[in-house]
Amino acid sequence: MDESFLTDLLDSFPKWFENESQFSEARLDNKLFPYDQLFSPIQINSIKVKNRIVMGPMGNISMAEEMGRPANKMVQYFTERAKGGVGLITSGLVPISQNIDPTVTELGDRSYFPRIDRSRTVFAGWRDLAENIHAHGAHFFIQLTPGLGRVGSPESMIKKYKLPVSASWNPNFYLTSVPCRPLTDGECRRIIKAAGQAAADAKAALIDGVYLHGHEGYLLEQMTNSAFNRRKMGRYANWQTFGLDMVKEIRKRAGNRYPILYRIDLSLALNAVYGERMNTVSTLKKFKNERTIAMTLDYMENLVKAGVDIFDVDLGCYDNWWLPHPPNSMPSGCYLPVSRLVKQYFNEKNILSNVGLPVPIVAVGKLGYPDLAEKALRDEACDMIMLARPLLADPQWPNKAFSGRVKDIRPCIGDQEACINEFVEGGHPQCAVNPRTGFEDVYSAELPPIDSIKQIAVVGAGPAGVICATIAAKRGHKVTLYEKQDRIGGMLVPGSKPRIKYEVANYLEYLQHQVDLAVDNGNLTVKTGIETSAGDLKRLGYDAIIVCTGGTPVHPSISGLDLPHVVQAVDVLRNPDLAIQAQNVVVVGGGAVGCECAHFLSAELGKKVTVIEMLDAFMIGLCTANRGHMIHELEKMNVPLMNCTRLKSVQPGSITVEQNVSNTVPSPYITWTPLLPENIENPLARPVRQQLEEKVLPADLVVLALGLRPNTQIYDECVEKKAAPQVLQIGDAFQIRRVFEAVKAGYAVGRSL
Repeated sequence: MDESFLTDLLDSFPKWFENESQFSEARLDNKLFPYDQLFSPIQINSIKVKNRIVMGPMGNISMAEEMGRPANKMVQYFTERAKGGVGLITSGLVPISQNIDPTVTELGDRSYFPRIDRSRTVFAGWRDLAENIHAHGAHFFIQLTPGLGRVGSPESMIKKYKLPVSASWNPNFYLTSVPCRPLTDGECRRIIKAAGQAAADAKAALIDGVYLHGHEGYLLEQMTNSAFNRRKMGRYANWQTFGLDMVKEIRKRAGNRYPILYRIDLSLALNAVYGERMNTVSTLKKFKNERTIAMTLDYMENLVKAGVDIFDVDLGCYDNWWLPHPPNSMPSGCYLPVSRLVKQYFNEKNILSNVGLPVPIVAVGKLGYPDLAEKALRDEACDMIMLARPLLADPQWPNKAFSGRVKDIRPCIGDQEACINEFVEGGHPQCAVNPRTGFEDVYSAELPPIDSIKQIAVVGAGPAGVICATIAAKRGHKVTLYEKQDRIGGMLVPGSKPRIKYEVANYLEYLQHQVDLAVDNGNLTVKTGIETSAGDLKRLGYDAIIVCTGGTPVHPSISGLDLPHVVQAVDVLRNPDLAIQAQNVVVVGGGAVGCECAHFLSAELGKKVTVIEMLDAFMIGLCTANRGHMIHELEKMNVPLMNCTRLKSVQPGSITVEQNVSNTVPSPYITWTPLLPENIENPLARPVRQQLEEKVLPADLVVLALGLRPNTQIYDECVEKKAAPQVLQIGDAFQIRRVFEAVKAGYAVGRSL
């Protein structure tokens, strides 16, 4: 069962978009409204949750005070989701092993995680948080983790002179040459005691239940999965014992009526993903003996006997990070088969909780579409729906779905740049499309009133321009939005062309809807297909001009780039007919645009594609999950990725490149270890030596994806001509970044005008 289920499921992902039925489900429609199942109550031990929607855990990194007390930022962040109508809210992970796992705290015992240990000084923050959530009719569970273990920062070795810990001698995820030492049995017992104390403290702090973080390869899973736990002696050589003892200790301290939710993966899916590499890659070899599906189901049954009330289930771990964090290139509802399998197993065995109730199975994985969520419940694929990123994008998702206002839901775009990558890089959770997420304590939900009505021109209808224009119009200003293309969206339009970018297409529809509403309200005029000028704008006498003209493609001085078979990636995405006659395509530039364009050309247009990149690695700076999945899929499609390769010239039918062929050049296909942030130095990295070799590659189409540079022409002219009393420049016109920064800038300026 294990091999066939996982193989069939994973094999369905690469070209899932060819299934029109599945593709059509990934839309914000309301065909199944009213959502009677989604908004029916459910009993979980002693509490009755008002609906079937669970806010999934998103790490509350740097949202607490330095000593771990939830700060006002964190309180307001969760209160906003409670106001939005969700039934059950869960926190991000809260470590309970501060004196054992050196990776969960910083020097001076400071913490970037919230804490619920050590002293009463932190409890008031949790009480405030719980009370605010309860005031809006939602329940709240705190997610407890025994620690990070091998997926914690190896900086503990340098800054604290302590090795990271794990279940056995395991390599650190970030620096595989750093060993993680096994926990002693005594340390394991101390962590288990800490879990019981944390549960008792959570109950005293009015928190409704605890949520054990047992998936994705964190320390609880390291102890409870035979991939990581290879102990030969002691109590915890039995890989189930640590988790079962922890649940029993929580039951002992918090009582039989206190709900326990357990997060687990049905399988790490390492063997299914990496196949023969599990025998050849030194770090992966250690993990070959992973917990099977049958072993997981048996463990889950024993967890229920020990006291667990409810599970949420997915797949994967850090070493195939796109599985537990499905990016924009994966299908919606990707893990409904997983929750269905577990639910059927529990039903067939009539497994009941310690209070005699059925054990709810929570589905996860890109379920932010009310029709899809309702259908999953009606089809009995699950009992509850977990939404994480969709509730960052729109906290009002439940209220809007309940009232049938599905078109008003702001969709997640799945880029994971602001939610996951932001705190990896040192920030706190935010959202690329919702500028208030993580700033609920800064920006009120109500827009500030205006002192007087201004006539405002917004030039460029990309995300920065649209958000700025619609926010300013909502506040009462008279706004004219200019766009030289025939539709709004800017670079989002070509960026939404590949079918795997369906979430960007959904976001474009949302932006158009917001523009239409502002036009209908009479404060916004939209002029598409018009390229305005500084002189025109000055003659019209605007009070403020906001320039959002985006960027223009980089076009270096390389011989042959003026040949007719050389095109920009953005042009191919806008007009795929440019590639109809091509057989051999070379994409120059291995960033996000280049790799996604290569995937589009190969998967959808059937072209033979090669991607070349000057740097050591592809898709640098992207979220590890998104990057890993795209590289994995390109390799499965036999798309050569040539790193350390420079374009020298283009000729009819071919290109000439110079490639570093030294054996010190890293493989571009490594997805089981991440790229470190730019500000983190790897002292163990071996230097890359130069061994250059000139090569000629066949190419009857050359696609340039070398990035953009800011288009400042109109801004410069407006400033020079003093076209308005206020002239601002935002989005890519100011600095080439991401949707995340463009939306934040548009919102901030729209509020301030």
